[in-house]
Amino acid sequence: MTNKPKAIALYSGGLDSALAILVMIHHEVEVEALKFIIPFGYSTGDMPSGNSTSSSVAKEWGFNIINKHLGWDFVEIVKNPKFGRGKNMNPCIDCRLLMLKEAGVHMERSGADFVITGEVLGQRPLSQLRDNLDMIAEKSGLGGRLVRPLSGKLLPPTLPEKEGLIKREWLLDIQGRSRKKQIALAKKFGLKDYSSPAGGCLLTDQQYSRKIEDLFTFESKFDFNDIDLLRVGRHFRLSERCKLIIGRNEEENKAILYLSKKSDFIFEVMNVGSPIGLLRGKASQDDIKLAVSITARYSDAKTQKSVIVNIKKGDQSKDIPICPIDNEILNKYRI
Repeated sequence: MTNKPKAIALYSGGLDSALAILVMIHHEVEVEALKFIIPFGYSTGDMPSGNSTSSSVAKEWGFNIINKHLGWDFVEIVKNPKFGRGKNMNPCIDCRLLMLKEAGVHMERSGADFVITGEVLGQRPLSQLRDNLDMIAEKSGLGGRLVRPLSGKLLPPTLPEKEGLIKREWLLDIQGRSRKKQIALAKKFGLKDYSSPAGGCLLTDQQYSRKIEDLFTFESKFDFNDIDLLRVGRHFRLSERCKLIIGRNEEENKAILYLSKKSDFIFEVMNVGSPIGLLRGKASQDDIKLAVSITARYSDAKTQKSVIVNIKKGDQSKDIPICPIDNEILNKYRI
């Protein structure tokens, strides 16, 4: 048995969330980390899901990581965020509230005393402004049991402080977008493996956000496979009923084939270096012809007047000649 206070941490594998955990562990707080996996490609914060750095830090510092999939609850807040979005499709405040509520449930079930995050006052333009930090704390359902160790001295005292579970002098006064203090603290702790500050939530990416908007606009029924496909290749909206995805390299070609369904059309230019093209939806003959010509445009034979493209759907396969599409026409369909 232990008399140590226990905290549940929101852990991304990024620098800030790692430091928040290490600060607490340094002061004899037991920590269990929740790593949220979201349907749009990246886990919480700075790192892609499954990053090995997360487990190496946890092993070195002696805390457990529990992966938690947010699933359709997260999809719903991306579609209809109550508190709005950032510059692109990122519902930062709704996202934070969803994760904190999940952390609160886990806190109750595990008998933990409070929840910690790596949030830094003023670092992010929406969710980490002072007023929004206060609002998130109020609406999280944690009842004052939310601690932000990296900026705690700049924020109102929390219940764990008032109850003597933690001391205010343990907390830091970091604020703003600079990472100098965090990097210095990482050096002090001997933390070497952490993500680049240039990383971040994929939903903040403009091009990726356009793909999400297209999916929400034209697909009334979609699944996680459709969402996974958004992370791969160039996307083209050919009609309201179908779209084309073109691989950009061998790795993406493999991913497209892996994600393909029996109902999809698969295209590949024969006898030359070629991307994989995937056509999904209810496609007309004109749509198929257009998709084939776009696939040819991205092959090594793009300057030829006619190329042979193999078309597969399920167990059926055939080759057809096609002229690669003109660039000016191509741009009309790019998402």
